[in-house]
This record gives sequence, C-alpha cells and structure tokens, in this order.
Amino acid sequence: MDFNNGNEPISSAKFEKHNNIYRYLMLIIVTALITFLITAIGMYNYYVKTEDGLAKTLMTTETNELESKIKLIRKYLDESYLGEINNEEELIESAIKGYVAGIGDEYTEYLTKEEYEELMIDVNGDYVGIGIYMSEDIYGNVVILLPIEGSPAEEADLRTGDIITKVNGEACTDMELSIVANNVKGEEGTTVDLEISRDGEILNKTVERRTVEINPISAEVLEGNIGYIEILSFDDECSIEFEEKLNELLKKNIKSLIIDVRDNGGGIVTEAIDISELFISKGNTIMIELDKSSKEYKTIAKTDAKIDSNIEIVILANENSASASEIFVGALKDNEVAKIVGNKTFGKGVMQEIVPVASGGALKLTIEEFRTPNGEIINKKGIEPDIEIQDDKKTEADEQLQKAIEILK
Repeated sequence: MDFNNGNEPISSAKFEKHNNIYRYLMLIIVTALITFLITAIGMYNYYVKTEDGLAKTLMTTETNELESKIKLIRKYLDESYLGEINNEEELIESAIKGYVAGIGDEYTEYLTKEEYEELMIDVNGDYVGIGIYMSEDIYGNVVILLPIEGSPAEEADLRTGDIITKVNGEACTDMELSIVANNVKGEEGTTVDLEISRDGEILNKTVERRTVEINPISAEVLEGNIGYIEILSFDDECSIEFEEKLNELLKKNIKSLIIDVRDNGGGIVTEAIDISELFISKGNTIMIELDKSSKEYKTIAKTDAKIDSNIEIVILANENSASASEIFVGALKDNEVAKIVGNKTFGKGVMQEIVPVASGGALKLTIEEFRTPNGEIINKKGIEPDIEIQDDKKTEADEQLQKAIEILK
C-alpha cells in the first residue's frame, strides 16, 4: 500500500502511470534545455552590436574557411614561433593584402592606412618628397619618367630615363614600386641617397626632401603660333585649369595646338572625360564602358559644347601614356579631332574605384573596362599612333615634338 501527499491510498498501477508521465515530462524539459544550450553556444559568436547598441544576427552561423585557417596558423605561431608577436594589426593588414592579391588582378589591391594617405596626396596635390614621377619598366627597373619643374630632383640633375637602383643603400631589385616611392619620400628637410644608372654609368645623388608643388598643366606658345599644353597627370580639377590655359592660348590667336600626354600614367577618369568634351561635338561618343552591374557595353557621349574652335590638334603620346590618358587619346583619335604622334600607348583599359574602410585603409578594385569610341580594345593592347616616331633619349632634341611641329606647320 502506497500513500500520496494527502495520505490517501492509491494502487500500484496508478502509481506506475504517474511515474511514467513524470519521466516523460522530465525528458522533454531536459531535451529542451540541452537544445537551448547548444543553440546558444553555436550562435554566441554571430551576434554583433550595431552603432546604436542593438544586436543583430549575421547571415551565417558557420565559421568561414579564412577565419578557421588564420586561427589555426595563429595557434601554431603562438605555440612554436621563437620570436615575439607584438603587432597584431600588422598581421591582420598583411592577411587582408594577401587575400585581395589572390584575385590575381594587378590593379586590385588592399591599401594600408599609410598607402591610402600617400595615394590621396598624389591625387590631390602637394606632397613632401624629391619631385619625380616614377614607373616600372618591363624588366622590373624603377625608372624616372619626369622630374617636376623646380623640384629637388630637377636641381639634383635627375633625368627622364634614369634607373633608380638603390635607395639609401637598399637595392630596388624585385621591390614593389610603392615601397620604393615610400622610401624616397620622407620628412621635410631630410635627405635621401639614390644610386642611379644612366646609360651604363652609375651615379650617386643625395637629394633633399621638400614640399613639392604639383602643377599638372603647363602651357606656352611655340614658334609658328602653335599652342602647346602638357598634361602631366589627370589630377583633381585639372580639367578646370586646362580649360583656362586653352582659353589663354586661343586669345593669343594660336593657329594650331599640341597636347602632350607622354609619360602621363593617368589619374581621375572624369577629368580626362571633361577635357575630351572640350573638343568633341555634341552627341558623339567619348568612350565605351562595361561594368559588373550592366553586363553590357554602354557609350559615354558628349553632353554639351564648350570650345568653339576648328584649330588643328596633334596629341603626343608614348608607351607610358596610360589609363585616363588613353581615354583622352582614344576619344580624340576616333572622333578624328586630332592626329596621334609618338609611340603605342601603355594599354591599361580598366579603371579602379577606391573604397575607404573603417580601419583607415582602402580597397582599390577594378570596376570597369573601357574601349575607344570605335570599340577598340585598349587593355593589354594600347592605342597605335597615326604617326609613329621614337624619341631618342641619347640626343638633346625632342624628335616627337619636332615631328608634331612639322605636321602643324
């Protein structure tokens, strides 16, 4: 005989039935509790706080492959690496750089905060350095394209075509161009030691770093009443300065015009388009572009008329004329506005967008391909000149400029 809480007698069968129900209830409760705990643990790392302090759940509940690999590598580093790991931020920045580099596009890269700031200085104007435009040739040499007028580089007699072989005693072989540029730049008033290779001769130059004023547009009137405008780079608002210089030349009653974009590595695409619009008739195509969203080529056409002039134009271009320069060259060539004199252009027919990120760095990524108005491919091919002529670096004369003058005369 069993007893309940009220001391009322119950049968063994009834007791067993109550006991089974109790077990089932407990099993359900325990199962629910375990499920909750597993879910809570599984989701813990996937809640993040917004700027408003509220919580939201990310799209996935799985650790991604990159994070897993980095955690595994870090585990081995912590356990076995002999040295000290002091700079976690540098490790993360390097990891991001490598991740983006894995795309395999030579123009898409992750920029650190310092690299991004340097790029913005180059695009927007003045900087502290020695005042040179540099490039990398097909052999991996760091070549001086042009010393800026009035710069420390010009004062030190650095010349177009000089190869920088060492910076402060460190060889530039296999060194990225951006690293060489950063090593050349520095604090105002300090100096940098350069080893230069010029026509097989080794020269050593010590150059002072100063604030260098970048003036991308220069203009003059040449003999024979020929206007001459040089565009060193398509920097921010250079189209405004170009139009001002052009109007000044037109007021001087120039008969023809030479526009020099040799050694111009590009810049801001919209600036090149704005300058192209000065010479192309309304409704005519300036360029053809393809981006990821449209998935088809679309034309960029002139929208309004700015300069009403029928002067004859020659554009000087060479193997270092790239990107925005090629948009400009292609636009005026295909619209039969100008003759192109010099060498085939570089062949960079893609454009990049710079997206700042919260860390202070930025992602520079290829977002569009562009072609000439006639649909000619530029990327990896370049634009052929109408008249090809080589400039002999060993002579004082500028054979390409002389040919342009000869055509216009």
